[in-house]
Order: sequence, then structure tokens, then C-alpha cells
Amino acid sequence: MRQTTLWARLLGVGGLIVEDVDAEIGATGEVAAIVVAVRVPRRETGRCGVCQQRGPGYDLGEGRRRGQALALGTCPTDLEAAAPRVRCAAHGVVVAGPWARHGAGHTRAVDDTVAWLVTPTAQSTAVARRRVAWRTVGAIVTRVSTDAPAKQARFAHLRRIGIDEIRDTRGYRYLTVVGDHDSGRLVWAAAGRDAATLRPFCDALGPERGAALTLVSADAAASIAAVVRERCPPATRCLDPFPVVPWATAALDEMRRQVWNAARRGGQTALARELKRARFALWTNPENLTARQDATLSHIARTNDRLYRAYLLKEQLRQVFQPRGHRGLALLDDWLIWASRCRILPFVKRARSITAHRDAIAATLPHELSNARIESVNTKLRLLTRLAFGFSSADALIALAMLSLGGRCAPLPGRA
Repeated sequence: MRQTTLWARLLGVGGLIVEDVDAEIGATGEVAAIVVAVRVPRRETGRCGVCQQRGPGYDLGEGRRRGQALALGTCPTDLEAAAPRVRCAAHGVVVAGPWARHGAGHTRAVDDTVAWLVTPTAQSTAVARRRVAWRTVGAIVTRVSTDAPAKQARFAHLRRIGIDEIRDTRGYRYLTVVGDHDSGRLVWAAAGRDAATLRPFCDALGPERGAALTLVSADAAASIAAVVRERCPPATRCLDPFPVVPWATAALDEMRRQVWNAARRGGQTALARELKRARFALWTNPENLTARQDATLSHIARTNDRLYRAYLLKEQLRQVFQPRGHRGLALLDDWLIWASRCRILPFVKRARSITAHRDAIAATLPHELSNARIESVNTKLRLLTRLAFGFSSADALIALAMLSLGGRCAPLPGRA
């Protein structure tokens, strides 16, 4: 093998021609960096640095430039090459060069290595391992995610999707995420939580692929329902059962607070204390009750009929989603009749809300579709958020999520 070919393969720039290799000596007399002079083959000259399409030459740019390459052992390595500019029909005047992505000071191999490294590890690990700046990691992740070939096919074969919202650790920024129920992959994400946030997904999906959707699971957000009706009319919207049961739990807790306040104002201090401690007994599923919590519920059943009926209403709604199918739908209708006539105001209100979403719940029961897979994606996304807490923009976080959870991460150079 020729020495020039060996150097090109070691650096992950097999398409370039190596002209010279030199060592840059530091102030202490040690090798500070290895500088490899390269040039682009004639057949690859004149290509736009963004789209790789040929364009007429514009000028010689700022002369020869250096870019970081894969380090050789413990020694930093730089590539040095001419950086002429071309006039691209789509992107205007840009630097020509196939060895680096547009706007990057690194080779494509460095970009791919950092992107691969940052998905399973903390951002600080990638910073130390690859000798790049903290902010550079976010830029690299965004470039690689945008450039990934998988983005072209991410909407192919979508039939059943789930839509959910997640709040980042800062507490004031929301992301809307879309996942594929069949593959379990994240297919799209954007900052925001309203209808305007979700419409770009439908625009990217297109009318033909939007018409191919059969089931869309989501929570009870009106904005999601409106966009699904508007852009994906053939799809059946399924209401995830996960937020429905907490509606009943919230109504039960509201009823408990009412009884507690009445006892406190009436001077029944002991009863008020018992009701305050009964919160977890009322919330806990019957199969998970401790002996003390079971005794607390028995005491409530004997002394406070309205609060105990509220507890039974909560439990009955939870049982609606156990049998699924037509049996579950029948139980739901029975529950709605019971709740609307129970004269317990918090549950009467919840019955009205659930009646408004009955069709979506009815579609969920036979298909047995929930947002469990999307919640799993959200859990992984929270972990990525914690690992990459240095990302100040939502775009970098979304790009990292698409690399790790959306199948866009490029393999390590030389390990396709």
C-alpha cells in the first residue's frame, strides 16, 4: 500500500490525495501537532460544500485552511488544504470541499465520531475525548442529524403514531414529539406545545402519507385533536388512557379536601387529621394497599359514604381499561351514567369531560393502543437532556434525540 493511501485511510479521508506530512514543534520541543497537506482529486473539484453539486468557480477564498482530523494516537492532527469558493445555484457562494460539512472546522470523520460518542455518554466526555469546545458539540450534533440519510425515509411506512409533549429540566420549555408505535422510534420533534408546533410535521408528512395514517394516539389536548382532524382526516384518534384515570384521582382528592375542610371548620380535629393521612390510601391501587391503608379505607367506608363512593368511582374508571374491547366500552358507559348521577360535583364535572372525549376513548379500547411507547421515548429523552445539559438551544437537543432515538446516528468511521 502506498504511504499516501495509508495516511488518507488513517485519517478517515480516503477520497483526498495526501501531498505532504509534517510535524509542528511546540515551544517545549515536543510535537504539538501533525499537519497533513492534502488536495482534492480533479474529479471532485468545484463542488458545493453544502449539496456537493458542481458549480462555476468564484475565487480562491482565503487561501489554504486547516481543519481538525482524527487524532493519531495522543497527537492532534490537522488537515491543510486549499479552500476555493464556487457559485452554487442553490446556495450561492460557498466554500468547495468534500472533506468537511459546510460550516465545520473538522473533517466528516470527526463530526461522525463526536456524534456517535455523545449519544451514549455525557457531553463533557465528548469534549475531553475529541478536543473540541463545549458549544461545538451541539453544532456537530445538529449538522450530523441534518445531514443523515435516514431523514429521507423516516416518514415511510408510518401507520400508527403517538403524539406527546415533554417539558425539559428548565421547566419552561416544551417539546412536542411524534413516535412510531410499530418501530418504537422517534420520527419528529419540535419546540412548543400548540397546534402551530404540530402543523410543520403534517406539512413534512405530506397529504399522501398523512392519508395513510390509521391510528393516532395522544392525550386530551385540543390542539392535537384539531390538527389531526384537519391534516389526517382518515386517521382515528385514540385517547391515551394514562391521563384519564388521573382525572378521577384528582376528582377524588378534591372531594377528600372538601370533607377535610368541613371537618376542620366544624372542630372535628381528629377526623380532619385522619382524612389528611388518608390521601395515599385513597390513591393507592387496591392490590398494593398495606394493612394500615386497608384499615383506613374500611374506616372511611363506615363513616363517610360520599367519600367512599368517590373512591369507588375512581377505581371503577381504572377497571374500564382492563378488559378492553366491547366489554371495556360497556363499562365506560355504565361509569358515565353512575358518575353523572352521583351528586358528587367533582365527578359530575369529570363525567362531562370524559363524555366529550368518549369517541377517542372508544377507539382506544378495541385497538389497545396507548402512548406507553411514546412515554418510553420521553423517558429516554429526559435522560439525554440530563446528559447534555450544556445544550442551550432546543435545536441541539432535538438533533441529539434524533441521533439517539430516531436512527440517524452515523456509524463510527470505518465501521459501517
